[in-house]
Amino acid sequence: MSLARFPLPRLRDARARIASSVARTPLLPSESLSHQLGSTVLLKLENRQETGAFKVRGALNRLLTLSEEERTRGVATISAGNHAQAVAWAAGAAGVRSVVVMPEHASPLKVRRSREYGAEVILHGDAAAAFVRVREICEERSLTFLHPFDDEEVVAGHASCGLEILEDVPDVGTVIVPVGGGGLSSGIAAALAACGSEAALWGVEPKGAAAMHASLEAGHAVHLESVSTIADGLAPPMAGVLNHAILAERARGVVLLSDAEIVRGLAHIMETGEPIEPSGAAGVAALLAHRIPGVERGRGGPIVVVVSGGNAETSANRELIERFP
Repeated sequence: MSLARFPLPRLRDARARIASSVARTPLLPSESLSHQLGSTVLLKLENRQETGAFKVRGALNRLLTLSEEERTRGVATISAGNHAQAVAWAAGAAGVRSVVVMPEHASPLKVRRSREYGAEVILHGDAAAAFVRVREICEERSLTFLHPFDDEEVVAGHASCGLEILEDVPDVGTVIVPVGGGGLSSGIAAALAACGSEAALWGVEPKGAAAMHASLEAGHAVHLESVSTIADGLAPPMAGVLNHAILAERARGVVLLSDAEIVRGLAHIMETGEPIEPSGAAGVAALLAHRIPGVERGRGGPIVVVVSGGNAETSANRELIERFP
């Protein structure tokens, strides 16, 4: 069983390793969502995390577990943006050289910030081509590849988010998490399992990038031929093998949303003044679209929705809202 690799002492060690550099993000009630559903809804605001997204938890833990030789050689990764920023920030703080390969269509904001954090940024093709290119660069330059999600230390780092949720809401009934490759959701699943929580875990994916949903149906991690969604943080062309195995053990399922539904979640969060990007709004969007079973009218206990990231220009968000009224 994949979850057996993540006993509570390991997760606590990872959390302690990153604690001095990673924020403990707030968990705040959403009065509007609570009123609409008749259940207590709380938002775990990972958009307030260092670099604006949850990714620093796993990236920093992975970086801090490198050998001295690996640190000396440097690291490389692939990302649409949030993991790129996280690796650039963590590597810069540790004095480690970093290269990030990003798709050519990557958010200019995320490209700029990755460079500002100190990474060498290479733009290359689409997400699938970028995965191939980063492997080539690692071979050419003798760099250590830091996988954005399919890695035990990345998962252990992300589990710190789940531990925080359980400390703040011990009786949590449902946890809703946006899913890309599955790093955050599998980390939270590991924390729930290690702590003996019976909370229902639901993932949320765009219909145009439903790698994890397809993987759970197929019984193994699948690779998509193409992806198409406004939520770039949820659009890797595959699910992680480890991440799929964990979610197959512990998650209730992964629900799918259209881009229009994701934009409605985006607009809802923007009204609160929180910095937000489309991928970060997917969990809220799933509640607004009534996609999560068994959470309305107070059934099952409090609901925690992870707002996974907020790296987007307000002007770009407003353009999306105009496109999807």
